[in-house]
Amino acid sequence: MKLAHWNKTIWILAGPIMLSNISVPLLGIVDTAVVGQLPGAHYIGAVAVGAQIFSIIYWGFGFLRMGTSGFTAQALGAGDLDQVRAYMARGFVLAVITGLVVVILQGPILWGTMALISPGPQVAELTETYYSIRIWGAPFVFMGYVLLGWFVGIQNTVAILMLQLGMNALNIALDLLFVLEFGWGVEGVAWATVISEITAAVFGVWLALYHARKLGGTWRSDLVRQWDRLRALLLLNRDILLRTLCLEAAFVTVTAVGARMGDTVLATNAVLMLFFGFMAYGLDGFAHAVETLAGHAYGARDRERFRGAVYASSVWAVVFTLPFCLVFWFFGGAIVDMLSTTPSVRLMAREYLPWVAVLPLISVWSFVLDGIFFGMTRGTDMRNAMLISLITFAAAALVLIEPYGNHGLWTAFCVFMVARGVTLGWQYPALERLFPR
Repeated sequence: MKLAHWNKTIWILAGPIMLSNISVPLLGIVDTAVVGQLPGAHYIGAVAVGAQIFSIIYWGFGFLRMGTSGFTAQALGAGDLDQVRAYMARGFVLAVITGLVVVILQGPILWGTMALISPGPQVAELTETYYSIRIWGAPFVFMGYVLLGWFVGIQNTVAILMLQLGMNALNIALDLLFVLEFGWGVEGVAWATVISEITAAVFGVWLALYHARKLGGTWRSDLVRQWDRLRALLLLNRDILLRTLCLEAAFVTVTAVGARMGDTVLATNAVLMLFFGFMAYGLDGFAHAVETLAGHAYGARDRERFRGAVYASSVWAVVFTLPFCLVFWFFGGAIVDMLSTTPSVRLMAREYLPWVAVLPLISVWSFVLDGIFFGMTRGTDMRNAMLISLITFAAAALVLIEPYGNHGLWTAFCVFMVARGVTLGWQYPALERLFPR
């Protein structure tokens, strides 16, 4: 394929995901703004703590999306449309079972996460109310993960845009109605989220069935029950879960170590990590694009198509990071001022902005390589690479934090992101050898 074709394909796939990602922080802003109209800071605190609890729960089950996308893309590349449908059905079975287990274990999960976060009495009481409502959306959230993975696998990111924007727009509208009009408080925010999650899952199933009919193939229960395929999916999901836990451990460590250095350092690092989050939302689009294209090429056993997808995705991802570097370097101080009104945080954040400015160029390779390895369903490789990266991060933190303080912590975090790229890049040549010459 010509480079111009690859450029167009990358943006067709990445663009809708980037647009849908914009709605995620917007929803968080509206949630905070709505409960901010209620008398007392404990309302904001309860929603923030509750959202953090569900972030911990749901992030760990992200394998339902990642595991579905790679296998679906490979089946599509191989032209096995019956198997494309079967991966959606297998994913739904796992999502419903997992969601019901989470609902059944809601008591111990709440106890463990509340013990970890330890909010004050007022916040804790409202958080429990929020949690007891939102937890019933878990099976539908996990179904949504499968749907997102399946749509990535069939290279239909417009459907993802429709799902995400629709769900978040409904959530925002119900927030305003339930809290500001009906006066339901924290319960209103929780019910708005659950209703939007259920609605999105129902609409997503209809949308998936519609696109399955367009693709072709038939529904076959014998394929859904194939033990070798189900076992491969379970093993991949296990490896992705372990990888995710290692990644989460690194981010939790940054927060925990910063907290030990004082409230100002904790707040400063939290503000600066928002810069990293903004960048991640953008790079996710290219990671998803190369994920589905690499998986499709692998299913078709087409080495040249694989190389073209990797090259074009890498080039555009690097190009996309450059504006982030420049904006963070030249306008980072103004952004910090918008995010915090505390003078000490504003002053300290400016001291550490150079670390944030170089992070996009350091991190881009891990995003692109993650997408490639997800598409190729190389879960063991990803798990091992993340484990090595976490050990490298821990070693760097132990050596650097004591003499250099928070600068040492940020250096260790940059080392972690470099290690993620190096450990996956070192294994990349083995991927090309999987293709017949």
